[in-house]
Amino acid sequence: MSGALAARIDEAWPTLSPQEQRVAGFLAAHPDESALYNSSELARRTGVSKATVSRCFRRLGFTGSREAREALRARRAAGVPVAIGDPADPVVAQIALDVEHVRELDAALDRVALHEAAVALASAPRVLVVGGRSGQPVAMLLRQALAQVRSDVLLAPGAGQTIGEELAGVTPEDAVVLVGFRRRPAGFGRVVAAARAATPNLVLIADPSLRPSADRWRFDVAIESASPFDSYAAAATLVSLLAGAVLTAAGPAGAAHVAAVDRTYAALRELEV
Repeated sequence: MSGALAARIDEAWPTLSPQEQRVAGFLAAHPDESALYNSSELARRTGVSKATVSRCFRRLGFTGSREAREALRARRAAGVPVAIGDPADPVVAQIALDVEHVRELDAALDRVALHEAAVALASAPRVLVVGGRSGQPVAMLLRQALAQVRSDVLLAPGAGQTIGEELAGVTPEDAVVLVGFRRRPAGFGRVVAAARAATPNLVLIADPSLRPSADRWRFDVAIESASPFDSYAAAATLVSLLAGAVLTAAGPAGAAHVAAVDRTYAALRELEV
């Protein structure tokens, strides 16, 4: 909405009266706040009449402030980082929502599927973890954990690389973890299809905005937030649970790898003590 609003203001600016330009100028400088204020509040903040605010919105192509707010909320639902509320305490609101999402994960998580996915990730010759845009930090977190449990865990795509090189080397015995949240890179669906074709050992971590699929190891988490940006608290919890399940599934070999990694840390003096 903020980008679309700016374009509408630029296009309509020559046709706006000076009073309407005051409203449009305020919206251009504070695009997120169009989701917070009704016509009366905008009139008070810009020093014009409510009728002037209504005329301004009509000239911008909206029926009124409500339609503009709904358009902004729709953009937020698609992942655009804009404010849609004004909680008394943003910290309390954010933490409460994160706790709610973790509880939802607890209620919805298929324990059998989690165990099966963990066994596949523990036993595959190689694991490829893929994440783009907001999915990349979560993919990095998972890769960092799995690398302490087993060898041959790769993160893709690498810096400046595309995904084709890594997927081309995947065998049916390997495992692939795909992490994709809303506002995914274009072509994410094709990557999912290519991974499915390469191996039956596919783990998909997503949010409900991804089209429903029949993948047996798909785990969805909620990422809605009280702030303008999505929150990945539930995703991080899922990563911890999955990595812990992989360590359990790996058995003595996993424990031995953890010990070997710890000895290497000590030998290289890589960690703060």
